[in-house]
Amino acid sequence: MTEYERSRTMPAQAEQVFDQAADVGQLDTWLPRDLHVEPEDPPAVTVHEDRTDQDTSALLSARPEQMRLEWGTRDQGSYAGWLQVAGLDSGASEVTVHLSFFDEGHDPGEHAVADALDSSLRRLEERVRTRTDDAAG
Repeated sequence: MTEYERSRTMPAQAEQVFDQAADVGQLDTWLPRDLHVEPEDPPAVTVHEDRTDQDTSALLSARPEQMRLEWGTRDQGSYAGWLQVAGLDSGASEVTVHLSFFDEGHDPGEHAVADALDSSLRRLEERVRTRTDDAAG
């Protein structure tokens, strides 16, 4: 099993950050650009990966009371992950994303995962910043 984790501080309340991260209809705005999530009968989703042109059955669950998203492959059990939002005293939040690859063949490698996590967290921060600026303005 291989695991990866990245964190990023975001300039918004934890609830605002979690609401943006957990919006199933807007996941494509911050997930890696080659992944697309199609909601089915919750918690079921289908994830399409452009790189392989494959659809994968997955599960996605939001736990608002814990400010946590959890996901993973449904049938083959080769991949799982979570996103956790924690409020900071300053009014900002810290978002941590953790990925676990149980099947070596499913792991795209440390460099690719690090880039994907960093860009996804950056895109989520941009989305949060835009939404909080719009709400304030």
